Amino acid sequence: MVNRHVYIFIMIGGYPMILVIGGYGAGKTDFVYTLGYRAGEISDSALSPLPVIKNIQNIVAAMPGETDALFEALRGKDVLVCNEIGCGIVPIDNDERRVREETGRLCIRLAQTATAVIRVQCGIPVVIKGAL
Repeated sequence: MVNRHVYIFIMIGGYPMILVIGGYGAGKTDFVYTLGYRAGEISDSALSPLPVIKNIQNIVAAMPGETDALFEALRGKDVLVCNEIGCGIVPIDNDERRVREETGRLCIRLAQTATAVIRVQCGIPVVIKGAL
């Protein structure tokens, strides 16, 4: 188990941030708990002062066209959690397609600046970028 108090990040500019992605119910929040965070430190609001923000896809849906502002608000957080919504059937609804596209593009930017990117599948964290 990784404890956030002893986790050492190597930063190349920016903030030490972890991006956690995975399908709905894949175990992303449980993985965040293994990093040493508790439920009271997790929010689903981009403007929250808490260190962990989850459901990034819902925040994008609630703030159409605001991905630049969201990127700035989110990149200083410790951990960001987002459902993978880019795989599967393309939605018929224009708004749903827009949310999917904006969420994907925001995650690309966040992944580029993140110290680590972790994909959780069936409760198993897989490191895509960085190290644990």
